Amino acid sequence: MQRITVAPGYEISRVIRGGWQLAGGHGAVDEEVAIDDMVAFADAGITTFDCADIYTGVEDLIGRFRLRYRDLRGQAALDRVRVHTKFVPDLGVLPTITKAYVESVVDTSRKRLNLDRLDLVQFHWWDYEMPAWLDTLGWLKELQAEGRIDKISGTNFDSDHVDAIIDAGIPFTSLQLQYSLLDRRPEKQMVTLAKRHDFSLFCYGTVAGGFLSDRWLGKPEPEHPLENRSLTKYKLIIDDLGGWELFQTLLSALRKIADRHSADIATIASAAMLRKPGVSAVIVGARNREHLGANLAIASVELSAADLAEIDAALVGSAELEGDVYTLERDRAGRHGSIMKYNLNKGE
Repeated sequence: MQRITVAPGYEISRVIRGGWQLAGGHGAVDEEVAIDDMVAFADAGITTFDCADIYTGVEDLIGRFRLRYRDLRGQAALDRVRVHTKFVPDLGVLPTITKAYVESVVDTSRKRLNLDRLDLVQFHWWDYEMPAWLDTLGWLKELQAEGRIDKISGTNFDSDHVDAIIDAGIPFTSLQLQYSLLDRRPEKQMVTLAKRHDFSLFCYGTVAGGFLSDRWLGKPEPEHPLENRSLTKYKLIIDDLGGWELFQTLLSALRKIADRHSADIATIASAAMLRKPGVSAVIVGARNREHLGANLAIASVELSAADLAEIDAALVGSAELEGDVYTLERDRAGRHGSIMKYNLNKGE
């Protein structure tokens, strides 16, 4: 597994194990099996784990895994493990958010994860019209100075707001953002901004909720309602990009490339993102270790210039998605925003 240094003394695996599929709402989870799966991922070299305060039960699971991994493999092995969590205050909290509230959430995450100092906190803010987002980052910086947080990062901020965060003197390590072969909004401004200010990009959505996989090759366009909110979300992206026919053209191209590399479509779709400028890591959702081999292959597949050119050719004629990073999703009355849940700590 390839590794990369994203800040002085801070190294991660280039494939990050996502934790949202272990959260409430995705079916029953056998906790012991889930912990054993995490051990298998870490042993295989995927030593960076992504979670959030809003992923019900996941921080606790990772905290238990950390203790188990230390007991099984020793402190030196545990020291290679990084846990990236998120701080996502509910929409309803934003007008009255306080430093005490921020402290309580951070301290709860520390307790759940069995960490004195959180490795990396990715901050998300639902509504820019609520002005306390920069104050909240200032409070996170104070908690960093106190030793409760190591690295401060963001999730789903657009380019203008990342610029403002950096101008305000907030030490900014990375941005987690939706970035895939289907969603190239980050290439408008964010990739250049990341290079200018030397922060890393961590991509989610690289397989578009499962659409970028062999399962959908040659299949008829699905009708609504789709089986889960994730598929609904990415189907809207496919529609905006150019529709099902163009999407099938892309899947066919990816299948040909996958054949040359003895891989599957999902692996190629994620591997292509690791070749993008500014991208330090991709986040793969994994409910268990069933696809561990394919996840490992993401970093080892060596895509050629011809492979990448074939992908570009398949996307000729596609539309440019509107707005910057996460702009469409922030319109709560729009097609993309209306399917989001904004008060996740309350389940809304």
